Amino acid sequence: MSRAALLVLADGRFPAGGHAHSGGAEAAVHAGRITGAESLEEFCRGRLHTTGLVSAAVAASTALGVDPGELDAAADARTPSPALRAAARKLGRQLLRAARAAWASPELDALARRFPKGAHQPVVLGVAARAAGLGAEDAAHCALYESVGGPATATVRLLSLDPFDATGVLARLAPEVDRVAETAVRAGRRVAEVGTDALPVASAPLLEIFAEAHATRAGRLFAS
Repeated sequence: MSRAALLVLADGRFPAGGHAHSGGAEAAVHAGRITGAESLEEFCRGRLHTTGLVSAAVAASTALGVDPGELDAAADARTPSPALRAAARKLGRQLLRAARAAWASPELDALARRFPKGAHQPVVLGVAARAAGLGAEDAAHCALYESVGGPATATVRLLSLDPFDATGVLARLAPEVDRVAETAVRAGRRVAEVGTDALPVASAPLLEIFAEAHATRAGRLFAS
């Protein structure tokens, strides 16, 4: 396991396309759900324990060697919103492109052939983690950090939120990220034993509704 590789994969400058997505934060700002650091923290906490947990469990499962096709279908079933499914596959395509440039891997090449239009981003993340010599815990942490880091970064632009306040939100959430990562990895190991029915089914219906409304909004800053 390479800590340096983990830093590369989790770095916001890794060209995986996340900068164009707000993780639902833009729609939440427009709806008045995020108005400052306190409400941003509540929003991120909600993502962490719902969509973040599911994504982390999918990434951990893939890193453990579970079939990407089965996990992609399971991720689809846990993403009711067509807009979010499209965003997940777009992010998956971009992440796969970046990962193949960074780490030569037959598994990444096979994934590209199997999913020419893109696999769900957490599935790609798990395979990328394997290619980088990382484990399930690393994949889960990357997925969870992205689930809260994306909205925090986007809110700096959307609300002119002080970057120090946004960083404080992420720092306060760090212990919860660790705990949810542990839960996700346990789920991933269970998936490796009994199949994808063992994946978490935590949901955030409001995020799904926001995503559909955001997809048709004019003048948006972020794709999702």
